[in-house]
Amino acid sequence: MPTRMPDPLDALVGARIRVFRIHRRISQTDLADQIGVTFQQVQKYEKGTNRIGASRLSRIAAVLGISVGELFESPGEKSGDSALLFKLLAEPGALRVLKAYTRTSDPRVRHAIAELIEGIADKEPAKKPPAKSSTILRLGAGKRGGHRRTSRTRE
Repeated sequence: MPTRMPDPLDALVGARIRVFRIHRRISQTDLADQIGVTFQQVQKYEKGTNRIGASRLSRIAAVLGISVGELFESPGEKSGDSALLFKLLAEPGALRVLKAYTRTSDPRVRHAIAELIEGIADKEPAKKPPAKSSTILRLGAGKRGGHRRTSRTRE
């Protein structure tokens, strides 16, 4: 059975909810409690997987301290640009990075930060680490004449 793709408008509204929620330092659980749903439901709203009814959308906007209209694009925006912007900002950690960047006033430091992040992002992904079961640590070698095997690794 094919998977249903989220409607682009539902995804845009969800991304904006996420950005406003993170900006106001409200957890998904806190938002869920205040609007009467589970945090999993809030996750689905933010991904655009589940649609949000009008009354619930109004409650979400009230909790976030914004108007319902702020969750939709303004008439002057190009829909593609706006959707991409909010999708990028909704990525975990993106808003934190942007806020920290804006607190940096030295243009040379800002340039260095941008180059650092771009350099990290442009590198090829590292090879997968070996399987946990193949890691052997020798603890207490020489004591009691044996080796201890463990499958613990730091990740």
